[in-house]
Amino acid sequence: MKPNKQKLKNGITAEQFEAALTAYAVAEQREGEINKLVEAEVNDLMDHHKDELLNLAQTKLMAYETARNYCLANKETLFSRRRSIGTLHGVAGFRLGTPRLKTLKGRNWNTVLQELKDKLPAYIRLHEEPAKDLLLADRNKEHVAPLLMQIGIEVVQDELFYIEAKKAA
Repeated sequence: MKPNKQKLKNGITAEQFEAALTAYAVAEQREGEINKLVEAEVNDLMDHHKDELLNLAQTKLMAYETARNYCLANKETLFSRRRSIGTLHGVAGFRLGTPRLKTLKGRNWNTVLQELKDKLPAYIRLHEEPAKDLLLADRNKEHVAPLLMQIGIEVVQDELFYIEAKKAA
């Protein structure tokens, strides 16, 4: 069979097409080889530094706990005006978590469900479950806010401690 030297409409011959596929396959194979070498080198580096990385993680955990305990013990004096404090090496403080619903003392979700049926029926799911996500979304609306306490729930946000290290210049 004779090789097809006929040019197609775009001016590329079958031989050029084959050459392009060959070049692509060779480049892809070499790329895979290089990626394997890089991965092996990275693994070697990680193995070389794993003990130090483990020690640094433990150091950070102990320092975090110390800073958190200090800030919790001195929360009223350190955070009376702001939710964070800055130091030479970073910032520490408290931030609010995601809002969630919590039943008041002496209430449970079954009693809340009964109250919702009477006062806010739109916030009950078809399989009779409080629509907590809708209640959270509408917690500040005129027709919902005053009834939350009456039906036995409140919106709470936990404070989460954090540290942000300053980057070296």
